[in-house]
Formats: sequence, structure tokens, C-alpha cells
Amino acid sequence: MKHLRYLISLIFTFVLILCFTPPALAFCGFYVAKADSKLYNKASQVAIARNGDRTILTMANDYQGDVKDFALVVPVPTVLQKGQVRVGDPKIMERLDAFSAPRLVEYFDSNPCARNRFNDMIEQSGAPAPAARKAGASRVDSSLGVTVEARFNVGEYNILILSAKESTGLEKWLIGNGYKIPRGARRLLRPYIRQKMKFFVAKVNLEKFQGNGYQFLRPLQIAYESPKFMLPIRLGMINSNSPQDLIVYILSPKGQAQVTNYRTVQIPSNQDIPVFVKGEFSNFYKSMFQTAYTKEDRKVAFLEYAWDMSSCDPCSANPLNRQEMKKAGVFWLDDAPNPGITPRRRPIRPPFPPRPNNSVFLTRLHVRYTRDKFPEDLMFQETSNRQFFQGRYVLRHPYTGETNCRAGRKYKQFLSRRFEKEAQTLAKLTTWNIQDIRKKMKLGGQQTTPWWQNFFKWLKFY
Repeated sequence: MKHLRYLISLIFTFVLILCFTPPALAFCGFYVAKADSKLYNKASQVAIARNGDRTILTMANDYQGDVKDFALVVPVPTVLQKGQVRVGDPKIMERLDAFSAPRLVEYFDSNPCARNRFNDMIEQSGAPAPAARKAGASRVDSSLGVTVEARFNVGEYNILILSAKESTGLEKWLIGNGYKIPRGARRLLRPYIRQKMKFFVAKVNLEKFQGNGYQFLRPLQIAYESPKFMLPIRLGMINSNSPQDLIVYILSPKGQAQVTNYRTVQIPSNQDIPVFVKGEFSNFYKSMFQTAYTKEDRKVAFLEYAWDMSSCDPCSANPLNRQEMKKAGVFWLDDAPNPGITPRRRPIRPPFPPRPNNSVFLTRLHVRYTRDKFPEDLMFQETSNRQFFQGRYVLRHPYTGETNCRAGRKYKQFLSRRFEKEAQTLAKLTTWNIQDIRKKMKLGGQQTTPWWQNFFKWLKFY
């Protein structure tokens, strides 16, 4: 009986050592790096502030050619007037990107000999209402079936709002009026015309652009009301046969936003990886994203961040302040100026004034799309899910001081197995060669050993 109790105790201790993995769920630690949009050669960014049917859409593109050749064609659900379009602040997109980017955090093991229990060794881890159309604002090109619904200038952009009866005529009209869009665009324009959507067309006013000394094109921001919560992406595929990255920031007073016509999948997160990745985080994240993208058959939207804008943990950048959120399109804050939004139906006045909604929940979605895998535009929905999520990758630095105690000797036995698990996790996430990973870890002082060698060392220790 005595031997049996000893054997049970032995097995329990062995299982404890093999299975001990510090929880990686606590969102605390030290932020050390982030994977922002600058990682990608072609990455467009869109911010959508949405409450009910009201939307403010901010579009920042990665256009790198001559500005005189720039033309932006975006399907919109309604005719827009000048009061519904403005030039956005490019710094707001940078702030949204920095705040929500997947991040690398690090923890440092404490002295195991200073702890009373083995299990405590490791630190635990807006929108204006459509204006009335002015008399004579429309101009119809009867030969091509194209109508100019509105024409105005905003900042350095000349804006047209077009409607069309058929896609061939719209394509010919755009090319004939100096818009350098790729020929063959009519195939992708046709579905929007069938849905009776309008076309927001922007071109750079060179005189204003050069006169103001701009170096880069600023984002455009449009406001409208529509029950459609969608983002047209098919026209963006005209210019490239290679995959394109799109990062969408959705700001809502409710909770997480999801893509409804494609699966929304959380990016792999809360993984312990070797400390040498600190110097290679960009390469790591690009490889990890590509691996996950391939595994999901290249047709999902990845959730990279979901968090209330009032906090963050760990913070890769400070949350946006109220003024910045307004610039990002948030129009429902209690002290935000109401730019003339008028509901379609006047609601019944409640007996008491409604409580202002000051909540702003940010969802970051990352879509890498191609023509064959994303044949449809992105359709979204708001949800009441306010569960926090972030792409987060953990470095755990081992304790390097003296460990002349029983707990310290156990800790040393445990470390090599932890290192090996980190190596295997990194190989699985990225498909990097496991032997190359082990070599880099060894150079950094992280020696890995097979589990069975640790087992015999453990038996010898006891």
C-alpha cells in the first residue's frame, strides 16, 4: 500500500511537470512590437462607423502611381451631395492601425526559489442627411445611359455621383471622360447597376493638390443612410491578379462586427513563441498569417482585434480620444455635433430623454482576397458580442539567476520542455523548419531537448 501511494504521488508529479504551462489568457504584460498595415506591400484600409442605418465610411488606399492617373470608383447605395463628402485626416487611419494591430508582448520569469508554490513560478502571463437635389444638377449622356447625379469638389478631389443603365455604357463614359480605369471593368460594374446602386467617382484636382503641397493622397470620407451594411471589394480586383490585403476598422456602439457571407475566423492568438522572434516579428506575423490564410482555404475574414475603445491591455498605442473618434466618423457620442441626420420616420418622443450612448467598440478585420475566392462583396452585421480579443503573441524570458533550491532544480528541468514546446508552436504557426528554429533558440540560450530525455532526468532527480 505504501508503494502504491508512492507510485500515485510519482505519477501525479510527473503529469504536473509535463502539463505545466503558464496560462496565456491574462491580458497583461509589456507590449514590445506590433504587426501593422505597413507589413504589406498592398494594403488598403477602410474605417466604417455604423449605428443603425447610418454610416460614415473612410477610405484610405495604397495608391503609389502618378496622382494624375488616380481614379476611385466606389458603388454607393444612394446619391451623395457635397455635404456628405469630405477629406479625412490620414493620421486617424494611422491611429486606428496602431491601436488595433496584432502585438508581441513579453514576460520575465521570477526567481523560482523565492516562491512558496511550484504553480506560481511564472508571471501570468455623424452622417449628414441626403440634401435635396438642386434643379439642373443631373446631366444625362443619353447615348451611353449615364446620368451625372451630382458634381462637386472636396479638398483636392473632383467628385462625381453617377447612375447608369448598363455597364458597357458606364465603362465607355468613364474612359471617354479621362478616367483611367482598366478596360473590361463592365463585368464587375454590372451587378451594382442591377442593384440600382450609384457610383462615387473621385479624381485628383492637380492644381489644388500641387498648390497645397500634399505629398500623399488623403483619405475620403462619405456619409449616407442605408439598410445595406456592406463594402464593395470586387472593383478593387480589376487592377491586380495577385492577392490584395484589406484591413477594415468597424466602429459600433454595440459590439463585434462580423462578415455574414464569408466566415469570420479569429487569427491564431495567445501563443508562447521563442524569444528570438522579438527581432523577427514582422517576418513571423506575415508567415503566420499566410499559413492561417492557406489553412482556411483563402476565403475567410480574420478577426485581428475586438475591444472597447475606452481601454486596451496591453496597449500598442493609446486609445483614440473623443476628438479623434469623431474624426474617424463616430457620430453618436453625447457631445458630438449632429450634422443634420434626420431619421426616415420621426420616432415617438419618449417620456424621458434617452441616455446618450458613449460606447465605441472597435473591430479589426483583415481580408486577403482574390477574384476566385471572394466573388461577392463583403456583407457585415453588428452584434451584441462585446467579448475582447486581440492577436497577441507571448515571449517568456527564463530566469537566469541562481536557482539553488528544490523548486529551482525543478524549474530547470521544466525549461527545456517549455522551450521545445515553443519551437514546435512556432513551426506549426509558420511552417518554418523546426531544426532552424532550434538552432536560433540555442544561439539565444534556449536549449531544447526531447521530452523523453527530460523524463529520464526527472527519474534520476527523484
